[in-house]
Amino acid sequence: MTYFSATDLILNPDGSTYHLHIRPEQLPHKIIMVGDPDRVPFVSKYFDKIDHKIHKREFVSHLGQLRNQPIGVISSGIGADNVEIVMNELDALANIDFKTRYAKEQKISLELIRIGTSGSIQEDIPVDSFLVSKAAIGFDNLAQFYGFESKNMLPKDALSLWCQQINYKLPVYGAKASEKLFKQFSAIMQNGYTLTAPGFYAPQGRTVRMKSLLPDFLMDVSKTKFEGEIITNIEMETAAYYAFSASFGHEMISLNAILANRMTHEFSKNPENQIKRLIELALDLIAS
Repeated sequence: MTYFSATDLILNPDGSTYHLHIRPEQLPHKIIMVGDPDRVPFVSKYFDKIDHKIHKREFVSHLGQLRNQPIGVISSGIGADNVEIVMNELDALANIDFKTRYAKEQKISLELIRIGTSGSIQEDIPVDSFLVSKAAIGFDNLAQFYGFESKNMLPKDALSLWCQQINYKLPVYGAKASEKLFKQFSAIMQNGYTLTAPGFYAPQGRTVRMKSLLPDFLMDVSKTKFEGEIITNIEMETAAYYAFSASFGHEMISLNAILANRMTHEFSKNPENQIKRLIELALDLIAS
């Protein structure tokens, strides 16, 4: 059995995880993930009660009950680097005994639902629609540090061939959604393959004052297919969530409010209302 040292698994004096500041006994097995810390109360206001409110840095957690089920909502902040912190600490809370610092023999599978925003890169996926990510391809550098292993990981050879189509020379990784949760949510909204970018501006085809070294990147991606699937949308977290969840054995799904269409240059006239609608839709299905 592997022992997790005090410098590998850092715990606070109260026995909580270093960043999330959650203790194992507080952890619900069903958690909604959002990026924006300010979005947490917009989700938890629908809970029947809130037992714990925790805030450390960009990580805000409200843990409580919804229709007699323990549930939580946690903010990750922006980007795959923050997802790396959140996923390691959530898995540690579920599957490591903090008193002995050894992994538990009986593993717990968490159910995680990301509610986030995204931009469409296909003209026929309109602004103000909702999309569930069937799979996601990550352009961040996490795969250079983690040996993600799961039947849900996208094949490396296929990813390499796809990168050749878009003239992209750095390694990428990809993973599929939880089959169980995908069936649940794809019944009520469209689905597609998501690209997870390592930034908001140039990595997503935006130019403000600095020029991108890949000015045609987004257009090239929109015209290609990965194993017969078009790339439908772009955001900043889903691939990391899917890769960690698949490797750890958790159920994970990413729901996207499409606020922009990058091909038609349209942006939602009421983005907050769209996010509210997606939150309500997700909670109704989760609690049913």
